[in-house]
Amino acid sequence: MMSNLFSVFDPSTSVMNLSLNWISTMLGLSIIPMSYWLIPSRHYILWNKLLMNLHKEFKTLLGTKNSYKGASFIFISLFSMIMFNNFLGLFPYIFTSTSHMVLTLSLALPLWISFMLFGWINNTQHMFAHLVPQGTPPVLMPFMVCIETISNMIRPGTLAVRLAANMIAGHLLLTLLGNTGPFMSYMMLSLLIMTQIALLILESAVAIIQSYVFAVLSTLYSSEVN
Repeated sequence: MMSNLFSVFDPSTSVMNLSLNWISTMLGLSIIPMSYWLIPSRHYILWNKLLMNLHKEFKTLLGTKNSYKGASFIFISLFSMIMFNNFLGLFPYIFTSTSHMVLTLSLALPLWISFMLFGWINNTQHMFAHLVPQGTPPVLMPFMVCIETISNMIRPGTLAVRLAANMIAGHLLLTLLGNTGPFMSYMMLSLLIMTQIALLILESAVAIIQSYVFAVLSTLYSSEVN
């Protein structure tokens, strides 16, 4: 019996007091050699098409003005890593690293700090102009500066919390429903299994959507500082 419901997210595999669960985050590196095959597989062709579509979309979001070549690939890599870890967490007995703020904040905070440093050093006037939206009455300008500054400061936190909370919520629901299985009749058990399958499909969609949202919002934050 679990002492705490959230203990399902704890890293539990360790050797010499070092947690090995975080190694699952780097399992995505094992699929990289497939991209160097002479004849690509169908899965790789499909994945490549998806990445090309993302590349076109991120290029549009970044804008042609002042955009650096290859900048969109940073966000494509971010999307790939988050989506892979989200999907990996849906398999039994595999650690979900994206449900931990340690990982999500480690991704969001350095990105946000680098955007802010780049913007304030290279485009100072543009960054000041962003603090006061166009058409703001002079009386409201001090308040707008405070509101815009606060909304800017909480961006990495909202990115990290959104991803972690969505991953935790689905897994908790699956765990709660799964724990009621042993006490159910056969008829209710078959209904529970169908519900669990439906929830797994929903969680698969959430895994893709949340990684896409994280990458798109990071791209939009990047485009604001140019």
